[in-house]
Amino acid sequence: MRTEELESRLVKKNINPTAMRLLVLDFLLKQISAISLNDLEKGMEPADRITLYRTLKVFEEKGLVHQIEDGTGAAKYALCKEQCEEGSHHDVHLHFFCNQCQATYCLSKTPIPEITLPVHFRSEEINVVVKGICDQCEIKTLQ
Repeated sequence: MRTEELESRLVKKNINPTAMRLLVLDFLLKQISAISLNDLEKGMEPADRITLYRTLKVFEEKGLVHQIEDGTGAAKYALCKEQCEEGSHHDVHLHFFCNQCQATYCLSKTPIPEITLPVHFRSEEINVVVKGICDQCEIKTLQ
């Protein structure tokens, strides 16, 4: 993606397009699965871990990425849909964790069904993770 397009995407989310933020956004756009801070750090060496963490947090606060807790103990991050905004994520969907390759995927075409809670219960976050074998690992075992 061209720099102008990256800048535009950040500006639409009210994020100041610094050089590091542009690099992180470009990196995230190239991913096929959610990534952890460690993955980001390895992919963007020699970038500073604290700067990368702060960049992810700004992206999350502004509705550009969402955090996924997949049970591995390390938060993973993936780009949000366009309708997400500051303080309000609208891309509630299923996540899939591959037990074999350890990748976490957003299954955005698989929405989480409406959940009815008891009276006086209020939902603030929904996180559904299905664990199994992803398509790529399944193909490898069939060969």
